[in-house]
Amino acid sequence: MFPKKFLWGAATSAHQVEGQNKNNDWWSWEQENPSLESSGRACNHYEMFKQDFDLAVSLNHNAHRFSIEWSRIEPEEGKFDEKEIAHYQNVIDALLERKIEPIITLHHFTNPVWISNKTGWLNNDTAKYFQRYAEKVADSLGRKVKYWITINEPMVFVHASYLAGNWPPQDKSLIESYKVMKNLIIAHKLAYEKIHQVFKNKNLGQPMVSIAQHFHLFHPCPYGIKFLNRFPAYLRNKLFNIYFLDKIRKHLDFIGVNYYTRDFVSFNLLNFREMFGYDCNRIHSHQERINSLNWEIYPEGLLEILDMLRKFDLPLMITENGICTQDDSERWNFIKEHIKQIEKALNAGIPVIGYLYWSLLDNFEWKDGFAPRFGLIEVDYSNFKRIIKDSAREFAKFIKSQE
Repeated sequence: MFPKKFLWGAATSAHQVEGQNKNNDWWSWEQENPSLESSGRACNHYEMFKQDFDLAVSLNHNAHRFSIEWSRIEPEEGKFDEKEIAHYQNVIDALLERKIEPIITLHHFTNPVWISNKTGWLNNDTAKYFQRYAEKVADSLGRKVKYWITINEPMVFVHASYLAGNWPPQDKSLIESYKVMKNLIIAHKLAYEKIHQVFKNKNLGQPMVSIAQHFHLFHPCPYGIKFLNRFPAYLRNKLFNIYFLDKIRKHLDFIGVNYYTRDFVSFNLLNFREMFGYDCNRIHSHQERINSLNWEIYPEGLLEILDMLRKFDLPLMITENGICTQDDSERWNFIKEHIKQIEKALNAGIPVIGYLYWSLLDNFEWKDGFAPRFGLIEVDYSNFKRIIKDSAREFAKFIKSQE
């Protein structure tokens, strides 16, 4: 049995479900690249959030993670939109009325256009702009929200946007990547301190503030020169998974854990410049089970990550864990197998406080568009009809069995 106050639910992000987020850099990028699938109205969650939360209640969820769209709150530099703040107040009220714990994310990959026009996170001032935004949201919504995620998957954002060049602004620079990472670290610390200050000034008690860190597990390839393969795997785990947390460890009240998959890594003896090795999943046929994006399904990795995080001596919340698949029976097996790993962690004394599946709804999966289906609830994008999947019902039964 799980603890009585354990948080069970699912997660979403604004740009992926709300629709019509026309003031952010992703929307601009979509319009500038006609080959990309546009988010458009997404799931129309901006208008249908109450209906979606009714479905979450019917599935026995007691927690929901969602993001606030910075470009809605501050569409122009220094100008806050009170109507949009009121909208998110209504979102929070709708959750609380249904006895669902709201978990807010302040930054989930998208930036206001005015930020991107100032060179985005390459600009050292962006951390201060983010602090101002965090203060406004905490001041407006803090009375009703305990859990706060400042930044979602900062290292994924750095890698995809500034190193690999897959996301806007599509840069490919190690120097720029380091600078952005440094500014994100500063931004989290400033936002953390400001949220705590707002709560203290309003006598609201202690908030719980963290990031949602993406943990992409890296294992050394069992083929070739094994001890050499351990080196790039170690570097990847250290720099991608742990470095950011080490830099902000004094500014964390819990740790948000996003976990999906692992990769096997080989070292190329002929190219010593490639310190981080190369992924050898397909070359060596390491992956037995994969999702529709070719990510390996490896539930045991979640326990490995949770055990790795013992050293921080903080509560751990699974803020994302999910599978994109057309086979819904595979989805429930995925959830069930990962829950078993959480149970093992709890039995080992690891303080896990919640599990949030990604995602509540099928949604817009960034560069991959609408094809990947992660949701517990199917969305017919032609008319926005919601259909509860069997996996969601099985998950609901499990949650009920823990009461």
